[in-house]
Amino acid sequence: MAELDSDAVLMQFNRLIEEILGKNLYRSTFRPWEIGILVDLDHCNLRGASKRGSILRGYQNAVQCQMQAGARIPLKLSEYLESLQANCNRRNPPRCGTCHWCAWR
Repeated sequence: MAELDSDAVLMQFNRLIEEILGKNLYRSTFRPWEIGILVDLDHCNLRGASKRGSILRGYQNAVQCQMQAGARIPLKLSEYLESLQANCNRRNPPRCGTCHWCAWR
């Protein structure tokens, strides 16, 4: 497998997120890691979310920080959402067993 250049991966990731946010995803060719992100995004079911844009922007910012810290490929959206939930549970442990961070679902 060819060595991935993290700057090129970050640039391609930002392009992918902008295409998703702008609903202009008309490409037919994707890198393997992009396919993984698209499948994961579909499984996260953000379609009807009123906060979809802000969630994806936060995800984009987290990936940028991660890539600048030396990661070779972006984390998945599901991993990002899990970290948000973990942070929420540490700050405000849910009393009823459900976390209110995921009201977007």
